Amino acid sequence: MNRAVILAGGKGERLRPYTEDRPKCMIPVLGNPLLSFQLRLLSSYGFNRITICCGYLNEVLQEHFGDGTKYGVKIDYLVEETPLGRGGALRRALENMPPSNEPILAMNGDSLTNLNLADLVAFHKQHHPAATIVSVPLRSPYGILEVTGDSQVTGFTEKPELPFWINAGIYLLDPKIVTELPSLGDHEEMTFPQLAKKGELRVFKTRAFWRTIDTVKDLTETRNEFEQLLFGAFLQSVPVV
Repeated sequence: MNRAVILAGGKGERLRPYTEDRPKCMIPVLGNPLLSFQLRLLSSYGFNRITICCGYLNEVLQEHFGDGTKYGVKIDYLVEETPLGRGGALRRALENMPPSNEPILAMNGDSLTNLNLADLVAFHKQHHPAATIVSVPLRSPYGILEVTGDSQVTGFTEKPELPFWINAGIYLLDPKIVTELPSLGDHEEMTFPQLAKKGELRVFKTRAFWRTIDTVKDLTETRNEFEQLLFGAFLQSVPVV
């Protein structure tokens, strides 16, 4: 198994002005486009045939990544003249691939993760569903007050993990799913609910690092978090005198 699809057709209107001259997946984090992190992750796990579904300012993306050689992958670009929706883009990508029984990895182009893809593949092959969705814990966007029954504040918890799991926008898909994907529209609204009813949908839960970049606030917070992680790694490498 070595094929992956990246959905990178979004305009990123909530990320303006950063997306006025580039597609959403080209926004830089630590000097590198979002998409470059995904390509490195995919390549490190042997996913070296990548289909990028793109549209808005796709020439910027193609000029930067070329055929993917720099990242150890082979990139094919599927440019949408008119938006097909994520489900339509996925269907078109799968229809353009050579016949295979191996599952195909698909992911949104606006997220950052260090997910262990080998564990995901092993889980999917163990259960053999039509699709496996990667899921991460839902975190509160706000700090939480710890309050006693008589309204006394006893402490604070900063953005705690809540008892819910959300779709991370990363999937493993059996090739047979292609006929159930919409030609126009969103697979999460039109395909996945039907698979769930038939017992053909599984979830792979993970607490790996995962962030999605939808707004300027998301971008700022992710950049800050990356800088803190980098600074922490740097300090750990400093010898103790």
